[in-house]
Amino acid sequence: MNLMLPRTVIVLGLVSFLNDTASEMITPLLPLFLTLSLGSGPAVVGLVEGLAEASASLLKLVSGRLADRGWNPKRLVLGGYGLSNSARPLIGLALGWGWVLLLRFLDRIGKGLRTAPRDALIAAATGADGRGRAFGFHRALDNAGAVLGPLLAFLLLQAGLPLEQVFLGSVVPGILVLGLLGFGLPGSLPAARPAPPPRLRWSALDAPLRGLILASAGLALAAVPEAFLVLWAHERGLAVAWVPLLWAAASAVKALLALPAGSLSDRIGRLPVLALGWGTRILVLLALALGRDGTAFTWTLFLLYAACLAFTEGAERALVGDRAPPAHKGTAFGLYHMLSGLAALPGALLFGGIWQLWGASVAFLCAAAVVAASLALLLGCASRAASR
Repeated sequence: MNLMLPRTVIVLGLVSFLNDTASEMITPLLPLFLTLSLGSGPAVVGLVEGLAEASASLLKLVSGRLADRGWNPKRLVLGGYGLSNSARPLIGLALGWGWVLLLRFLDRIGKGLRTAPRDALIAAATGADGRGRAFGFHRALDNAGAVLGPLLAFLLLQAGLPLEQVFLGSVVPGILVLGLLGFGLPGSLPAARPAPPPRLRWSALDAPLRGLILASAGLALAAVPEAFLVLWAHERGLAVAWVPLLWAAASAVKALLALPAGSLSDRIGRLPVLALGWGTRILVLLALALGRDGTAFTWTLFLLYAACLAFTEGAERALVGDRAPPAHKGTAFGLYHMLSGLAALPGALLFGGIWQLWGASVAFLCAAAVVAASLALLLGCASRAASR
């Protein structure tokens, strides 16, 4: 296996590092901004977070299809990052949760525009024997940015700046994102095809890939938005000023784990890594539901949940890259991200509603049950494919 990563992978990794630095100066503080500064409840937090993730879902499929049809993927990626880094800092000027919802919507539209073409570029730049490592590298730098962003926010809060000014300060790394993309990403991208490829049919995908896409949607339905984990930690006595540090620690765990986990999937296979990571997530959700109070316990579970997320990110994307038809990689990544995003909105609304009506423990138990069903679906599809 070639240990050198292509320039495209390295540049896109650095771009994600800077973009997440900008994004994570805001994201861990957003639920507290909504609840403490704007007076909203958990249901509104669920609406904002769920709609933010679901709003870009259809656009992820469209942008992936456009990349397959010959649209310049660099322009799609640059446009997506540009929109996100223009809208996101303006949350600092919001006077009500409706404005936050609109700006988060625009931020996620940018994410929808860039995600599938970016992942298709990474998959196309690498071979199957190193694809897990490439996606692991990308996710590691993405999560490393999520370490730096909250640390910057913590320092700014300690210096006495209000939340609004911290949000506005995220414009600085956002500008660096656009500069790196414009001058660093190779310009010799795939030329337009003389004719568009045929539409991707669901039946054309093999069983493990269909199982992964459907199971990932179920996982998104059961995913606990990290905004709720912040509220959970705050209810157990974590001070607002310490929230960025906890968030940064969780992102550091992700950054350290993503690359070796992706490389592990190159060696032992994608499905064993997914089964181990998703199975551990079930246990952590049960502990969140049934566990006791305490600072050490709160930090431990928060970090364990982050580890579960990071352990499977590279393997999931690598499996899509492995199994998707060559002419439809962008569309397949778009479909994978679209279904996960569409499931995120009802999932976040249900989680927030259950929390508000019956408490956090019941919400975490319901999430654990849906993750278990998703894991069973993935393993069932893979088992049926292997027996044929």
